[in-house]
Amino acid sequence: MANIEHLTKLKQGAINWIDWLDHSHQEEIDLINADLRGINLLGVYLVKANLTGADLTSAKLSKANLTGANLQSAELIDANLIETNLTGANLQSAYLIDADLYQANLIGADLRAVMGRGANLSSANLIGTSIRQGQLRQANFMQAKLSRANLSETALTQASFDGADLSGANFFEAELQSASFYQANLYRVKAIATHFSHSYFLASNLIEANMAGCDLRWANLSYTNLQSADLQKAKLRGTNLTKANLTGANLVGANLRGANLTKANLSQANLTGADIEDTIFNKAILVGTIMPDGSLHN
Repeated sequence: MANIEHLTKLKQGAINWIDWLDHSHQEEIDLINADLRGINLLGVYLVKANLTGADLTSAKLSKANLTGANLQSAELIDANLIETNLTGANLQSAYLIDADLYQANLIGADLRAVMGRGANLSSANLIGTSIRQGQLRQANFMQAKLSRANLSETALTQASFDGADLSGANFFEAELQSASFYQANLYRVKAIATHFSHSYFLASNLIEANMAGCDLRWANLSYTNLQSADLQKAKLRGTNLTKANLTGANLVGANLRGANLTKANLSQANLTGADIEDTIFNKAILVGTIMPDGSLHN
């Protein structure tokens, strides 16, 4: 249970709270399982506070300092966390359903197994953050910084990553059906056995992406840059690859049945063993391409 004195002082507001902290010299802030529903704590100082299991539903925490705070299993449903500093915070198994984390700083935060359907993480800083096994369906990551983030085994169906920086991110076996990556930076992304069916990648950067064995059926990859990408054994049935750059791409054993490669650049790509039944190669560039039967196209 929360320390009664800490809870009482906090409920008096952010200004009174900081004054009390300055005079009481509290080493640890104990707010375990505290009921803070709807509380207004704009700009509050809660560095390293223990908020394990706390109920912060609809709380106003915009611009608060929660650096290193423990929010494990905390309820942040519909909470306002705009521009909040959550650097190094523990948010394992926290509930972020419909929470607003616009421009929040989450560098080094632990978001493993977080629950956040409909959460707004647009323009948030999530560089190097672990969101492994998180449930973030329909979340908004537009313009977010997610380079080197661990998103393996996450449920991110219908999430939006438009304009986001995902360079070097790990999407191993993640569920991203019907997600949007318009103009996103996915340079050297690791997406082995990831599910991207019906997703939208128009004009995204997938240079040197590792997408071996991933499911891209019926996805829109038109105008994407897949130069030197690893797509071996990828499922690309019905995929739109119009004007995509697949120069030097590895498509060994890929299923390209019914895919649209109109005006795509497949120079020096490797299609050995690929299934190209009903594939459209209209005006595609095939200079030095290794065809499914192992022959070199001139």
